[in-house]
Amino acid sequence: MKRKLTITVDNALVEEAKRFARSRGLSLSSLIETSLRDTLADDTPTVAEQWRGKFRAAERDDPRYEALARKYL
Repeated sequence: MKRKLTITVDNALVEEAKRFARSRGLSLSSLIETSLRDTLADDTPTVAEQWRGKFRAAERDDPRYEALARKYL
């Protein structure tokens, strides 16, 4: 079942989106619906999620840690 949705979008963006949809033989509604489906189905992890847990804390007696601590802490 389809449902009508009202959104507010910048005029220039609407015109550009209409041209884009028309060039692909789509309606603006179907373009937006497809884009929303693709966005919601995207299970690609974010950069933060990909790297979470991959790093270990520097040892406190490491000279590199000491140099960075002096510089940034």
